[in-house]
Amino acid sequence: MHEKQKHIYVGVDLHKQHHVAVVINCWQEKLKEIKFENKPSAFPTFLLDIDKLIEEGMTPVFGLEDVGGYGRSLAQFLTDQGQVVKEVNPALSYAERKSHMTTQKSDSWDAECVARILLNQLNHLPDAKPNDLFWSIQQLVTRRNALVKAQGALKNQLHIQLNHHYPSYKKFFSEVDGKTALAFWERYPSPSCLEGVSIKQLTTFLLEVSNNTCSVKKANEILKLMKEDGNTTKEHQKTRNFLVESTVRHILFGKQEIGKVERELKELMSLLDFQLDSMPGITLYFTTSQSNKCK
Repeated sequence: MHEKQKHIYVGVDLHKQHHVAVVINCWQEKLKEIKFENKPSAFPTFLLDIDKLIEEGMTPVFGLEDVGGYGRSLAQFLTDQGQVVKEVNPALSYAERKSHMTTQKSDSWDAECVARILLNQLNHLPDAKPNDLFWSIQQLVTRRNALVKAQGALKNQLHIQLNHHYPSYKKFFSEVDGKTALAFWERYPSPSCLEGVSIKQLTTFLLEVSNNTCSVKKANEILKLMKEDGNTTKEHQKTRNFLVESTVRHILFGKQEIGKVERELKELMSLLDFQLDSMPGITLYFTTSQSNKCK
């Protein structure tokens, strides 16, 4: 018996809610199509359906495209059951679909194309090796990237609002989203909120939020620039102030979440054998940025 005749080939088209599997033999004859839910309780039944197709001396091999996404749970289950699971590059199954004169596009056909790749390139496909540690690190990095991207959008929103309220706001602090800057924008979202505030009061506030880094010089500078800008109070100023305050609160929340994600990521990274945790010119995902307190 030829080596390829010892297997049946199960290609699985993966989805969020359900999967579609197509089983073929070494002659590319379609033996069965199975649709099952993407949840652990449905996987044993799926495996039993595959077992019914196996003749004596034969074993199934499974091909999955996305073992790190929608197919991760299935890949983990099959691996734990001692099954042979191969990871199929989506580019290969796409090329298989395009190689046919009549291009079809359905879950069933996609699964069959995965099975055909499995049959033709079985010895060249990598084993699927779902790893909880690596997967968790990947998810944390993805989460951090999303938070950082959101912070960039929020920072742009803050620039837009402050430009209306404080035309010279960029001269107030070196960074618009630094610790002291954010505290100032939240307390005084517009010049109207500074009416009646003395230099002494503003200095006391700045010293407190900057841990004594900012001084009376900074307070004088801000009040001087604000006076030079002129009156920026408009209709519905209360609502405009609220927009600044809301944006600042969102930025502060994002900073806290990024810090939590980085601490979690650093803890997982410590479980690996990697000795290198920093590199000049590269900010690692698990390195928390330290801001100048008077920014």
